[in-house]
Amino acid sequence: MREQNMWDDTPPTQEALASEQPFSIDTLTFPQWLQFVFIIRVKEIIERKDCLPVNSAIAPMAEEYFSQTGIRSKGIIKALIAFDRLISQ
Repeated sequence: MREQNMWDDTPPTQEALASEQPFSIDTLTFPQWLQFVFIIRVKEIIERKDCLPVNSAIAPMAEEYFSQTGIRSKGIIKALIAFDRLISQ
């Protein structure tokens, strides 16, 4: 995400992060959701040694989002496909 200039130095507002919509679609861009929600939550789960979710389908959302942006996203999508597969096994 940094290579594609999608990494934000400033986090979204608490109100934006409080969205209850899937992927916070109403308040964040997909890259913001990845950075400020997904990555942080997964990191916290791992640090607490909690169980990860039993399934994941983030890659299809990434493919849909990036197909409309023209952003080179092959690496991001590949990583999310790997995550989805890992979680679903």
